[in-house]
Amino acid sequence: MQVICCTFYRTLIRVYGKGLFAKKLFKKGDTIFIEQPLVCAQFLWNALYKYRACDYCLRALETAEENARRLCGLPGLSLPYPELCKVRPELHQACPHCQVMYCSSECKRAAWEQYHRVLCLGPSREDPDHPINKLQDAWRNVHYPPETSSIMLMARMVAVVKQAQDKGRWQRLFSHFCSRAANEQEEIAHKLLGEKFQGQLALLRNLLTTALYDDYLSQWFTPEGFRSLFALVGTNGQGIGTSSLSQWVHACDALELPHQQREQLDAFIDQLYKDIDKETGDFLNCEGSGLYLLQSSCNHSCVPNAEASFPDNNFLLHLSALSDIRPGEEICISYLDCCQRDRSRHSRHKILRENYLFVCSCQKCMSQMDDADVTSEDEDEGEGETEGDDMEDEMTDV
Repeated sequence: MQVICCTFYRTLIRVYGKGLFAKKLFKKGDTIFIEQPLVCAQFLWNALYKYRACDYCLRALETAEENARRLCGLPGLSLPYPELCKVRPELHQACPHCQVMYCSSECKRAAWEQYHRVLCLGPSREDPDHPINKLQDAWRNVHYPPETSSIMLMARMVAVVKQAQDKGRWQRLFSHFCSRAANEQEEIAHKLLGEKFQGQLALLRNLLTTALYDDYLSQWFTPEGFRSLFALVGTNGQGIGTSSLSQWVHACDALELPHQQREQLDAFIDQLYKDIDKETGDFLNCEGSGLYLLQSSCNHSCVPNAEASFPDNNFLLHLSALSDIRPGEEICISYLDCCQRDRSRHSRHKILRENYLFVCSCQKCMSQMDDADVTSEDEDEGEGETEGDDMEDEMTDV
């Protein structure tokens, strides 16, 4: 498996230390690069809740109609324009040993060659005592939805190196990612690597060791090495979201229809989303996390000039310009979602310190330096809801 870009994109961008800079003009809306992850994995809770995704590329496996029926709880629902759905069930293939599903023979072959020979459970897929199943169960018990990382991303990193003929190459690739568990200069420690989580971390390390220990990677299984591995995934993992239904909706939006048909279709889609919200809530996508070399080189800004998306309904990350980016200008993304970016400077800094171990000094933050250190109202409400719930010892976010 290769990362998409490298040679070609060196003429367009350059990596400088921890940062990405334009070498040509990118207009608003331009695709800056398209990148495939070194490794990715679906979130365990997402899979448990019956979001079916290709084990290799995370492409949604449900048709748009199947997806809509499950999400809104209406088994007899029919979607108009079903031909706009790009899911092809006739191409799906299962691992003959453990029945893990793939969207194509190409993905099945790529997974087998990259990591699945090590991780394939064979007939033990439903055996709760299998070491990998015990590892996954432990993760679910300490990390509740919404997940923002996965122990299986770490497991796949180990499996990739174990299977590789050139183990050193893969170790060098993974070494490009920041893996600090703390920022001593700023006296910041990752919020899940503090003392109150030591019991969970020790349990996960022991289970990962039992399931996948390898002498070549012995440093990853030491207490300090596992902390670094955990921090690497926690600070570099890029969320991936795929949805056959969303892709169908976008295809519907692009249709040229008479006015009355357009109104009927839009009303149908609006009602569909209302039904889904009532039945399922906001969790619409197959979701996972991946490690992207180029994307991970992008620094954060609370006013980003680029953003990542997954328009191909798989793990291919498209980085697009949100505004014109001039030659020599740094390409910045936001590590915060839209709602978090609207919070106060104090609230944004709290999230960034706890999850990414730095203090932001972007243009927006510098312009708000004199603002009072107050917490945003929406965050105050969220904190009030969890106080006294005895959640101190549970991992609930990465």
